[in-house]
This record gives sequence, C-alpha cells and structure tokens, in this order.
Amino acid sequence: MTVTADTSTDLTTEMFIDGTWSQAQETFDDLNPATGELLAKIANGSAEDVDRAVRAARRALDGEWGDTPGIVRARLLNRLADLIERDADVLARLEALDIGKPVGQPGMLDVPNAVATFRYFAGWADKIEGAAIPTAGYMGMAKTHSYTVREPIGVVAAIIPWNTPLMIAGWKLAPALAAGNALVVKPAEDAPLSILHLGKLVQEAGFPAGVVNIVPGLGGVTGEALVAHPDVQKVSFTGSPEIGRHILQVAAQTFKRTTVELGGKSPQIVCADADLDAAVQGIAMGLFFNQGEVCAAGTRILVHRSLYSAVVERLAAAAEAQVLGDPFDESTTMGALVNAKQQQRVLDYIDKGKAEGARLVAGGSAPAGPGFFVWPTIFADVDNSSTIAQEEIFGPVGAVIAFDTVDEALAIANDTAYGLAATIWTRDVSQAHTMARRVRAGAVWVNGWAAIDPALPWGGLKASGIGRELGWSGILANTEEKVVTIVL
Repeated sequence: MTVTADTSTDLTTEMFIDGTWSQAQETFDDLNPATGELLAKIANGSAEDVDRAVRAARRALDGEWGDTPGIVRARLLNRLADLIERDADVLARLEALDIGKPVGQPGMLDVPNAVATFRYFAGWADKIEGAAIPTAGYMGMAKTHSYTVREPIGVVAAIIPWNTPLMIAGWKLAPALAAGNALVVKPAEDAPLSILHLGKLVQEAGFPAGVVNIVPGLGGVTGEALVAHPDVQKVSFTGSPEIGRHILQVAAQTFKRTTVELGGKSPQIVCADADLDAAVQGIAMGLFFNQGEVCAAGTRILVHRSLYSAVVERLAAAAEAQVLGDPFDESTTMGALVNAKQQQRVLDYIDKGKAEGARLVAGGSAPAGPGFFVWPTIFADVDNSSTIAQEEIFGPVGAVIAFDTVDEALAIANDTAYGLAATIWTRDVSQAHTMARRVRAGAVWVNGWAAIDPALPWGGLKASGIGRELGWSGILANTEEKVVTIVL
C-alpha cells in the first residue's frame, strides 16, 4: 500500500486570541496519520495563553458583543456559514490530512453539517424569548408581574474532539454564539488544522475581537487550565469518558455548567423481517465510516438467528471490500486511524476478542507499510459480556451477536454502560416504535444509521454523557433563565 503526503493546502499553526494570531512559546507536533510524517508544528498554548483568551472573551461580553442584538448575531452566523461553504474543499483537505479520513467524507458530511448547523442556529439568534407568568402575589402584596428572560451563560470553553472536529465545532460554537456567549476553543492536539482555519473564517465574517478565541495545546496543560479557569462559566466537551469524568470533577469546583458527550457502544438490531440488503449496507456504514472513529458507531450488531449466518457472511464481505490507503485517492474507502496510540489500542482490542473466544471472520491485523491503518474487522459468535462487546474501541471492529426474541435483543442492547444511540432494522412500524421506546439511548434510528440533523437534540444516557447539543435544547444549554418580578 503506497501513501503519499499531500501538503499542498496552506496550514494555519498559530493561536487566535482577541482577534489576533500569535505564536506560543512552545509547539507540539501534528502528524499525518496516513504516513506518520510531520505535518506541522502547532502553537502549544500555555496556562497564561488560556488566561489571555478568557479575559478577551470576557471583555467582548462586557463590551460590543454583549450589546449585539440577535438579528446581528444571526447575520454573522449566516456569513460564517457562507464562508465555510466557500472553503469546503480546503476544510475537507485539512481534515483528510489531519485525521486520515478519505477526503470525500468531510465533503459529504462534516462540512455540510457545519454549514447547516450555523445556518440553523442563525435562525434562533433573534428568537430567544422568555415568558410572562401570572403570579398570585407574595407576603400580602396584592399584585405582581413576573416574567422570565434567557441570557447568555458567559464565557464558554469548547473542547473539540479529533474525529470530526469541524462538525463538532459547529455543534458547540453555533448555539453558544446564537445565544450571545463568547468562547475559548481548544482543538484536539491530533486534529487542530480545520479548527484553526475556522478561526480565519470567524475573523473574515466580522465577529468582534474576543468573541471566538482558539488556543491549541495539550490536554494536560491547555485543557486543564481552561476547565479550571474561574472566569469560564460553561464547559462543553466531546471525548472519552475518562477525560469527561475528570472535566466534570474540575468544573464542579467552581460550579460551571457542563455539557459532555462521552461516546458509546451502540447496538444495531436486525429483526427477522428486516430488509437484509439495506441492513447490511447500513451496518457497514455504521462500522467503517470515519474508520470507526465515531462516537455513535454501531459496533454491536444484534441479529435474529434466522438471518445470522447471512448477515455475518455479508459483513465479512463488506469488510474485505474496503479499500485502505491514501485519503486523497478517490478509490480509498477507509483511511488511517488518527495516531499510533489509537492504532495500538484497536489492535489490542482485536487481540482480546481472539483471546476471549470470539470467531474472527474478517480483518484482525494491521497492513504492512507506513501510517496507522487497521484492517476492518468482524467478530462473530460474540458474548455480550466480553470486552469487545462492552468497551468502546473507537475503530473499525464489529461484534455480531445472535438473538431469538425481541425481548432478548432489547436486553442485550441495554446491557452496556453506554446509551448514546441505537439502530433498529425492521419493516414493522409498530414494532419499531415499541422497540424504540424500550432502548436506553439518546437517539434511536429506524432503518438507517446516523440520521443527524441540527434541529434534533443530540446527547446520550448513562456513561454517554450529560446534557444535549443541537435543536432548541442547544439554546437551553447555552443560556441561563432569569425571573423578574415587579410589585405593582
């Protein structure tokens, strides 16, 4: 397998604080996952840089941005969406370089979703309203008039993951800006490039200085300083449960608002009456899209016993049909994992699957050559209590489990620490509704995988996180409700 490093796209490597680009005292290396070679040296923000960014955000809130009406915020958000759409090819290339995904994937999903998200929340910016509430008076007061208002929370720390950075940045920035907040954004150290380019577009769109600040850096220093900063009012984080738990603990010390999305182990349930062709195609998408580095990846495939052999056979064929390679080669369908550590993590899980007795029917190793690739892997005859069925792998590894009854399928589906998403494949609409109500997940899709829209709230149950992004829920998560009562 031959992979080349396409670095023809200009790379932004500096911090963006208070409307100005600047270098940090130190840098960190950003590698190309497809080759393992150095892409760029990125500004490594310090605690002092974080403090400058937070103070800039606070000044913006206390100044021009705090007085900016919703209709103007809407205009800026729409302008930013237009600029993202204009630079779609550039952003897709940056994500392919930085993450290893085939360049067509961000062009198909990440960039259009970001555009749609900014436009959706532009529509909310001048419609964030309170309510007048009749009240009976208080302590002998004959008449009162009460109403609520929704106000921005303040300075929001947005911590972006490396798997779909531009898309998730849209999910965090768009509702926060629509509601009138200011932000300090920390990109993932493994994938900062598209977020830094987004900073250029924020500047070009005309947002006042300090409204959006971007401080790349390592999680243990930059991220820690941001979460712990006393003048940050909210933390929005997408990432691993381990880091999410730590963020919640640190944020709790200063009673910050938090929204955390922490991954999943999502089931795909194939009922006896499922359209087999559609189901296998959707399952393969849920397994292999973005190299399986997707929080809602449908990696537990629960199949009715009558269809079990056929599904296993077809999924093995789908895995073997994947073309690994250069993300800029149009024939490539699956790219490299994000770094060597993630590659080894996935290979270790594959070894656990073999050791625990699951039947390997496809993949199971890494190809020879440069880059952090893993062959797409399918295990059959998996016990739901096994490691590969219970723990999030975050790679192209599927575990196929047989069931005999719908009740059994639902029991297996819910037997996990996570609860982000689930997919049900059935032709029976009544059964689909009944099963959807019984699955413990924040999102349930029927006869399709990852039907995500900016108008729909997104978030999970159990260890998959706390709070919701997108939809009206995204506005609620980025505002505080205040009650005003006037004695008449």
